[in-house]
Amino acid sequence: MNNIENRIELSILYDFYGELLKENQKHIFEDYIQNDLSLSEIAIEVGISRQGVHDIVKRCSKQLIDYETKLKLVEKFNSAKEKVNDIIQISNQIKKTKEITRIDEIKELSSSILNEL
Repeated sequence: MNNIENRIELSILYDFYGELLKENQKHIFEDYIQNDLSLSEIAIEVGISRQGVHDIVKRCSKQLIDYETKLKLVEKFNSAKEKVNDIIQISNQIKKTKEITRIDEIKELSSSILNEL
């Protein structure tokens, strides 16, 4: 995975699990991942070493990945989002074709979304 993809993934994980980090960790992680500040810029702002900032970012990244491994909230969210898009497409087709037999597909997709929650 390249650096940009890694940052995007970490940013998404932060959106879901960021509140579980300590305030200091959140501030540093946000500055590095979301605000694209350098380790040196953050180190000067926070008053710690560049290596200290690097260690905090690395530790936060690992924590966020561990949360997703255990809780799978991002995975569940993406699955539900795909199923909702499928429901929208099927609904649009039903609207055009008046083929109401496809309503059962919508019921199945809806049930699977509810079962994932």
